[in-house]
Amino acid sequence: MTDNQHIIEMNAVHKWYGSFHVLKDVNLKVSKGERIVICGPSGSGKSTAIRCINHLEEHQKGQIIVDGTELTGDLKHIEQIRKEVGMVFQHFNLFPHLTILENLALAPIWVKKMPRKDAEEIAMKYLERVKIPEQAKKYPGQLSGGQQQRVAIARSLCMSPKVMLFDEPTSALDPEMISEVLDVMVELAEEGMTMICVTHEMGFAKKVANRVIFMDAGQIIEQNDPHEFFDNPQHERTKLFLSQIIQH
Repeated sequence: MTDNQHIIEMNAVHKWYGSFHVLKDVNLKVSKGERIVICGPSGSGKSTAIRCINHLEEHQKGQIIVDGTELTGDLKHIEQIRKEVGMVFQHFNLFPHLTILENLALAPIWVKKMPRKDAEEIAMKYLERVKIPEQAKKYPGQLSGGQQQRVAIARSLCMSPKVMLFDEPTSALDPEMISEVLDVMVELAEEGMTMICVTHEMGFAKKVANRVIFMDAGQIIEQNDPHEFFDNPQHERTKLFLSQIIQH
């Protein structure tokens, strides 16, 4: 069993794609209500690390525990964890042939066996939460990218997750749409949602994160609170990354 303080534990996690060692001895403990931002260059293993937490990617070595349940090949465990862990992707993954309301109600109806009326009530509640209730009857193709990503966040919230994972949620958006998505994420953070977010949005990291983690070449190189991380990076690779990202 995990201790009660940690909702996620990654202990000596390794993953390979063929001969490519994508995660090398990753150790991470996340407390309830903690907000973590993971940054690092492309190909550093950031997205793979968080995708392992809900078994979208399978780790080959080490241990991942989510809210007391160890993630193994056991389908029951995987289903249990996926009910508790919401995930928002770079691309919105909405069903184009379903309305926004239908997209949101789908998982509560199918996974939680909720009556449609109740599922749609919850869906409307979260569309209001992300400030686009008037879009309920539209289809994803009729919405802007920023609106679609807010729908994707609302869809995850409909399952009442204990943890939210964000995999570069703003990187596919036009610059003027980024802030509307980050604003929703900031509000979620302020309400105490446990969040792990892979992002290059350093302003968001400074504002929201309890801890910023820098990954490179499949390893956690450095982690610290935002103030120390940005003002006093310890590792040469971190300094180089920050100098590149802050210039852009």
